[in-house]
Amino acid sequence: MSDSSTSKPGSPAAGPAPHGGRDATLAVHAGRDPQAHGGAVNTPVYHVSTVLFPNLEAIENIPRMQGRRMRYGRRGTPTSWAFTDAVTALERGHDAVAVPSGVSAISVALLAFVQAGDHVLVADSVYGPTRILCNGLLKRFGVETTYYDPRIGAGIAALIRPNTRVVYMESPGSLTFEVQDVPAIAAAARAAGAVPVIDNTWGAGLVLKPLTLGCAVSLQAATKYLVGHSDAMLGVIVADEATFPAIRDMAGDLGLAAGPDDLYLGTRGIRTLDVRMRQHQATGIALAQWLAARPEVARVLHPALSDDPGHALWARDFTGACGLFGCELKPLPHAALAALLDGLRYFGMGYSWGGFESLVIPAHPEGQRSVVPWQSAGPLLRFHAGLEAVEDLIADLDAGFARAAAIPA
Repeated sequence: MSDSSTSKPGSPAAGPAPHGGRDATLAVHAGRDPQAHGGAVNTPVYHVSTVLFPNLEAIENIPRMQGRRMRYGRRGTPTSWAFTDAVTALERGHDAVAVPSGVSAISVALLAFVQAGDHVLVADSVYGPTRILCNGLLKRFGVETTYYDPRIGAGIAALIRPNTRVVYMESPGSLTFEVQDVPAIAAAARAAGAVPVIDNTWGAGLVLKPLTLGCAVSLQAATKYLVGHSDAMLGVIVADEATFPAIRDMAGDLGLAAGPDDLYLGTRGIRTLDVRMRQHQATGIALAQWLAARPEVARVLHPALSDDPGHALWARDFTGACGLFGCELKPLPHAALAALLDGLRYFGMGYSWGGFESLVIPAHPEGQRSVVPWQSAGPLLRFHAGLEAVEDLIADLDAGFARAAAIPA
């Protein structure tokens, strides 16, 4: 997971960050300044748009507050700085911008570096809304997108054009879970003058550090593991020093600023991120292994399993896993699938992940591929392992398979 994970025997422990402290410690302390707020352990929620200055000298030379100048609510407050400072520390970045959602983060990260006539390379396994943005808004603005096999590795160099501005990764993919060779792809992008960007929501800024692997920008749907309680919408983009100004300016130009209550919930979630991720990982792997042994299952898609095609890259670059994975069932009647899913007690059916609750949805990647067609004989399910007792989750699924088996073929 982070520095003290025991889930990967033999893996090196993550050392202290440049900011000081290991990940579990950073998650608790980064972005906090209790004495700046009367000793309050948690940074207060600043509901503010207008900031008043006492005189002309102050508005012409805005004083610093926590090292920054507080001039207008959209430009940042102690509530937003607490969140972005914590994520920046975890991701080993230069600075970060918080926006209202994960899709906002994706939009800012792409729009910051392109203009009409440019070209971007995007992994074929990306989150659906990323593809929608590329095929819609970017195309209308004259930006061409080429999708690439997520397992291309250093071979990405052959696809980079003189006008390629961004190489966009997502590792692992959030439906089909291919692990990308992030260092090789990032190196090829940088060598050609393109910006390597990655969606790091699965890694949560905790179990994958893309900026240490060559990426310039790492974004997350903070709605997922950073918030962690399914009660806020939030996005965040962390960047290195060279690219951060473009990210900051694009978010400002678009008027994208996260609300103070959601920022507070994001910061609160980070304080328990390390310990929650350990449990999500443990339960997710246990469920994946149990499912892999079931006769109804064709294959399980989880990079932490030793027989997964992406396991070697995962073991090299990640220090742990989260609770999100896939499972392809063998063919069965639709009524049997409904019997399996509809009667589940602890697995909810809903479009998100990263919260305390376990989830399952039917997934359809076949409609979201351009380069590597998705082929499966049976339905694909995406699971999120929550924080319930794994024994209860297994019993729930076991009963579901029994219901499915009772439906006539």
